[in-house]
Amino acid sequence: MLERIREGSTGFTAKAILVLVILTFVFAGVGTYTNSVDTSVAVVNGEKISQQQFETAYRNQRARMEQQYGDMFAQLAGNDAYMQSMRSNVLEQLINQELIDQQVAELDIKISDEQIKQTILSMPEFQVDGEFNNDRYLMLINQAGFYDASSFRDYLRTDMARRSLQSGVLATEFSLPYQQQLAAKLNNQTRDIRYATIAVQPFKDSVEVSDEEIDSYYQANKDNFATAEKVKVRYVALDMADLRANVEITDADVESYYQDNKAFYSTNERRRASHILLEFGDDQAAAEQQAEQLLAQINAGEDFAELAKQFSADLFSGENGGDLEWVERGDMDAAFEDALFALTSEQPISSVVESEFGYHIIKLTDIEEVKTKQLAEVADEIRQQLINDQALEKFYTLQGEMATIAFESPDSLEEVAIIANTEVKTSDWLTRAGNAAPFDNQQLIDAAFSEQVTLDALNSDVIEVVSDELVMVLRLDEYQQATIKPLEQVSDVIKAQLVNTKAQQAASEVAEQLFNSVATNGDSSELLVAHNSEFVAVETLVRNAADVDRAIVSKAFTMAHPGDDATSVASTQMSNGDFAVVELTAVNEGEVTDIDERAQQFAVSQLAQSAFESYVANLKEHAEVRRNLESAPAPLY
Repeated sequence: MLERIREGSTGFTAKAILVLVILTFVFAGVGTYTNSVDTSVAVVNGEKISQQQFETAYRNQRARMEQQYGDMFAQLAGNDAYMQSMRSNVLEQLINQELIDQQVAELDIKISDEQIKQTILSMPEFQVDGEFNNDRYLMLINQAGFYDASSFRDYLRTDMARRSLQSGVLATEFSLPYQQQLAAKLNNQTRDIRYATIAVQPFKDSVEVSDEEIDSYYQANKDNFATAEKVKVRYVALDMADLRANVEITDADVESYYQDNKAFYSTNERRRASHILLEFGDDQAAAEQQAEQLLAQINAGEDFAELAKQFSADLFSGENGGDLEWVERGDMDAAFEDALFALTSEQPISSVVESEFGYHIIKLTDIEEVKTKQLAEVADEIRQQLINDQALEKFYTLQGEMATIAFESPDSLEEVAIIANTEVKTSDWLTRAGNAAPFDNQQLIDAAFSEQVTLDALNSDVIEVVSDELVMVLRLDEYQQATIKPLEQVSDVIKAQLVNTKAQQAASEVAEQLFNSVATNGDSSELLVAHNSEFVAVETLVRNAADVDRAIVSKAFTMAHPGDDATSVASTQMSNGDFAVVELTAVNEGEVTDIDERAQQFAVSQLAQSAFESYVANLKEHAEVRRNLESAPAPLY
């Protein structure tokens, strides 16, 4: 067989086929065969949303929900339908963002560098004691994944442009008085209902689940029983608090610092002054002559304040009799200050003083002498400052030494621990999210799961956990890959879930029978007795009722008004999993009282939000959107 193939490959037919293949490559180009598969999750008006963008957004959304729901999120994550819905919602959010970005570009909405600068300076996250702190700014944007300031500015520019478009749409909405009346009337509406519940629990006793069903469910939903990868790390921590505790400052150190920095604890001399200003105008000589005349009048006893009100070109101080309040060195023109600080209580009026603003006549009204705090007043403050300075200097020195040793001796933390004068500790099991401090720090977790630590088994770099307060070096202790739990470990969980599903289905069918009976005015008493239920009447039910299950209240206020010949009936699943059949018997119109300002603002806010949602929906309706999410692999988180 092989011999015949080898002989055939040298024949005319084989050569002809080879020529055809070569020509195909020549005319079609090899690019057709080498192009990578399109892995985008969606295409919006020709712009692709990449798998990486989707995975990042999905991971962020999942992390937010894990933080919000805690351990309860594990139950949600086990629901395939819920997680698929979450994936779809994330994709729609990305599509909406892309549509908004395209609209921003079309409308040529620009955010200037100055706007970005002022926004960053005003963000409270980047402030220390009310002032912008550049070190804190860089630390926080690094922790957020922006490893240079320009990438954060680009992100902020995009976000601000989106918000600018949104605020423009929101600002177009307003609420008219009649709309406020209608909204208040609707909000105050009450409803009369009766409802009966069909409990799920009684059905569980009769439900049977076979081993085959358990195995079938396990095989179809293995991903739901995956355990996340986990890692334990050994670590050395350098903590500023420990360094401060070991710093010793003597009274002599405090006094020496005080003497060397006494000026820091002293106030500057301040002088309160009034002045009369005459501007040069077109005739400087005439202005100087007028100033001299005013000075003569003052020296002759005329009231300085009245002359200031009448003649001073400084209208603001002039209205206050020329009062400039307190002045320190460096606050005013040099010539003005020299003249002011030369005045005395005995000689409080200056001669005519020329400055770049014009001619001044200055009056000294009060002096606040230099005040120096005594050592006893500031000793504790100085001691704490010296402790912090020495600890910080040592912190930086040790941090540098730790980095060097961790790199030069990457197979051990013992020498790093000696430098930090501490012991090597071991963490609990860590996952990629939801860890206790200090392992709630993202950079720390990224390092713990990095290839450098988990695969190469090397020391991590020095990681700044809290700026100028805590740094750590990690190395691997134990690592567990993400695995699928065996069936024997999860069979009880699966059985309970299948029992609950079957019981809910049975309860749902009974609720459907009850619904049909009420909707057709049939006799439902036998059905209610069989399932230990009865109708409960509720009159004047309000929208925020707390004594009725929330699902029943929500359903009651979405049901159609009952007619003379028509019954308004609906069914719903309650928050505890049971089912309810609700009959609406009457709608009571709400009374309108005074509408407060908060209610008006809320109404406008709702209208504005609805307007923006409609705006985005319109963009989507007229856009070419292709969704490829089903073909994209699910993120493994």
